[in-house]
Amino acid sequence: MLPERKSSLGPLVERIAGWSVRHRAAAITGWLALVAVSVLAGPLLGLAPVNSTDPGESGRADRVLDAQTSYVPLQENILVQPRGDGAGPAAAGSPARRAVEDLTTALRSLPGAVTALRSPLERDGLLSADGRSALINLQIAGPGDAFSAHYDAIASEVERVAALHPDVRVAQAGDKSLADAVDMGIKDDMKRAEFFSLPLTIVILLVVFGSLVAAGIPLLLAITSVLGAFGLLQVAAHWVPVNSAASSIVLLIGIAVGIDYSLFYLRRSREERAAGRGVAEALEITARTSGHVVVLSGLTVMVCLTGLLFTGLDNFKGLTAGTLLVVGMAVLGSVTVLPALLAALGPRVDKARLPLLGRRAPADGSRFWTAVAGVVVRRPLRSGGLAVLALAVMAVPALDMRLQDAAVTDSLPRTVPVVDAALRMQEAFPGTPSPAWIVLWEKRPGALDAPGVRRAVDRLEPISTARTDRILVARVPLAHFGTGETANRSLEALRAHRAPAALGSLDGVDHAVSGRTAFAYDFTERITDRSPLVIGFVLALAFVLLAFSFRSPVIALMSIALNLLSLGAAYGVLTWVFQDGHFGSVLGFTPYGGVIGWLPLFMFVILFGLSMDYHLFVLSRVREHRAEGSSMKEAIVAGVGTGSGVVTSAATIMIAAFGVFAVLSAIEYKMMGVGLAAAVLLDATLIRGVLLPAALALLGDRLWPVPAPAAPPMPEPVAS
Repeated sequence: MLPERKSSLGPLVERIAGWSVRHRAAAITGWLALVAVSVLAGPLLGLAPVNSTDPGESGRADRVLDAQTSYVPLQENILVQPRGDGAGPAAAGSPARRAVEDLTTALRSLPGAVTALRSPLERDGLLSADGRSALINLQIAGPGDAFSAHYDAIASEVERVAALHPDVRVAQAGDKSLADAVDMGIKDDMKRAEFFSLPLTIVILLVVFGSLVAAGIPLLLAITSVLGAFGLLQVAAHWVPVNSAASSIVLLIGIAVGIDYSLFYLRRSREERAAGRGVAEALEITARTSGHVVVLSGLTVMVCLTGLLFTGLDNFKGLTAGTLLVVGMAVLGSVTVLPALLAALGPRVDKARLPLLGRRAPADGSRFWTAVAGVVVRRPLRSGGLAVLALAVMAVPALDMRLQDAAVTDSLPRTVPVVDAALRMQEAFPGTPSPAWIVLWEKRPGALDAPGVRRAVDRLEPISTARTDRILVARVPLAHFGTGETANRSLEALRAHRAPAALGSLDGVDHAVSGRTAFAYDFTERITDRSPLVIGFVLALAFVLLAFSFRSPVIALMSIALNLLSLGAAYGVLTWVFQDGHFGSVLGFTPYGGVIGWLPLFMFVILFGLSMDYHLFVLSRVREHRAEGSSMKEAIVAGVGTGSGVVTSAATIMIAAFGVFAVLSAIEYKMMGVGLAAAVLLDATLIRGVLLPAALALLGDRLWPVPAPAAPPMPEPVAS
């Protein structure tokens, strides 16, 4: 029984796709023009990007610093210590002491490059308790191009002196060097991810379609959608801050949804053509079924992602804007250029078939998932109960999940020289590689010039201070320069006790504590505080959208419950692997002691949206078979069998894309890759293959009643 043919006043998706099929040249040209205009919009408009502001107290300090027109110098530290058992810098005439003398002389001789150099050989210099380590602390003159030239000159002198003293370790780590290491690590990771993910995706598409032409169409839609979205994101960056991490995630999601939506469309049009329908009719049915699912899935993803805005975090604003743009582009392309391309190619979409890979999928869907669904609907309570038990067991470790943001030394391996230097500095001089910034500012002119201000700041024992305009910055070491319980306790003590005790009585002066540790602490605190609001918003809107689409609150509640089960299991896997330290040797990390603070909420929002792709696709196939007159159990088996094949293909591509991130160097990317890949794997197997058919079978005819039989035709009137 064919789906009823809609009139020209039918659903919007079908009308748009129908127009694209009839005007294929205009649709294809228009899409390419849209992508080109989007790519060129940013450079042509020349809009300057806006910077992000940190949350909490660190954000308050950042806003004060950003308001200054003068330059606040950055700080670098150079560690000097003997290699092996040699004497330290405290020993007169030792190689380490000569290295300190040579480096101090060289740095002071650089014209205008160094300010406020603090030598370990001077009265207030930094020597370790055992006398084996010394720390040279300096500030780099600037700003702008002068700063870059000065930093390069300093780094060159450090390398030169290190080469002159091979028996002495001369290692640099500070504001600029640590930031550069992170930026370089991100760039290297992204290059590695792109290098591996694209070939993997191509191979999987070739296996799925067995045709070079058919495999190229999803890639074309995904790549053009990403290009257009990034072009528009350059424009949006004038109003919302966008960092490199957000750009990487936008790329990942854009490729995933672009290929997913193409797969849904291509597989359905293939099925209809295999059933004997012409190209135009096959595309009409595809637009009515898979096209509708694509638009609904895209809207669900976009709605879920807007929940991140409730965190109020600038970093999430850029991520949300980028993801909305890339998903929106993918949805638009799926209902315009994709049907136009399929109409233009017609049967030629299956050309350039590959040997062995060129076999078509069975018309009735996946035999494996059809057999699984058959077993499940016969014993839904037992099958569903076992699946729930398995997911619950996997979720148990998440009950002990601890949120903790990553320091530079967590994000990058110790083989990176600046990371090794920072860790060695931490051992000898705790907290010095990246100390807390205490920013003091005047509430009335001249307040910082009062004689008591300097004495108050000195009581905090800063490594260095810098004065500019109406602010003063004191860098104060914490117990640890990174993140975690030790660093957080030290930060809390500084904010709650030490800083107020020293600075609270100053007249006309206010202060705030910032820095890397403070930012991570405030970021995690904001995430923790706002998570209930974000989760409640996403769940409420998802319920409304699903209930409206399927005309069933029960379907909406069931869908949400299944998604929460898969998320809980994915959280458990994430905690078990990274917090508890399993498979560390395989993935290349040491036990982390927690989970990156922003990741659970990010996973919730992203996966709640992305997993709906599969859920809606399978549900729509079940409802189709039910509408054609099948019994509920027959509709479930047929819908899961025909839908799960596409879901398996799409999930395989997504797992491969996420899995690449698991082997990158940064711990954040490893966690994100493992967490997302585990969630998609569970979602495409236990959830869609077992729990969904079990839940549908238990609900039975209450979901979709037996269709009423068609009324018999009225007899023709007999002429008298």
